[in-house]
Amino acid sequence: METPFEAGRTMNPEEISRWQEARVQDTWRIFRIMGEFVEGYERLGQIGPSVSVFGSARTPPDDPYYALGEAVGRKLVEHGFAVLTGGGPGIMEAANKGAQAAGGASVGLNIVLPHEQRANPFVDPDKILNFDFFFARKTMFVKYAQGFVVLPGGFGTMDELFEALTLIQTNKTARFPVVLMGGEFWRGMVDWLREVMLTAGNISNPDLALFVMTDDPEEAVAVIERYSREVGVGPNF
Repeated sequence: METPFEAGRTMNPEEISRWQEARVQDTWRIFRIMGEFVEGYERLGQIGPSVSVFGSARTPPDDPYYALGEAVGRKLVEHGFAVLTGGGPGIMEAANKGAQAAGGASVGLNIVLPHEQRANPFVDPDKILNFDFFFARKTMFVKYAQGFVVLPGGFGTMDELFEALTLIQTNKTARFPVVLMGGEFWRGMVDWLREVMLTAGNISNPDLALFVMTDDPEEAVAVIERYSREVGVGPNF
């Protein structure tokens, strides 16, 4: 397909100008990306042992999963962990609310989107980080977490869940615990992984052991706490 920058033809001055402008913008984008990583490393590195909590931005406060997110956020703080969320509404808000109510660190890694640009009111004001780049934000979730709690959500939650599982599976990160909460929501997916993906040989049996399911906040935190104790990276270890 022909393009204005096809090698077989000479660009006119206007096309050259647009091309050069695009190159300059790409160069400056590199510095913006670097800035997000530097700020994230500096600020999150001071927070201490943390757990990333993922879940839908669309879950209303009267939903049982919202209550579950709030409960697990509170329990994590009671056991000495900071809570990291995407900073938005829904289950993210619930986890931050529970963390803040328990007097712990409530962190929001907010992504700037047209329909979701402000952190929820339960993120500590000094612990809000705004990101333009999804991949920089996802790095922070993984780099500074001792575990992951995943509640029901949509495409973004699935992306975060399978990013974590892939990094663990391929030994690109430590084998941090991944806890799925909301068994009714996850059961169909887990059955599909076992009956379709495993049967097809696309994953192996050990891969299905990379996560656990529970609807008990105390049990969820105990899974993470047990791992932290074993490797000596959690609170007071």
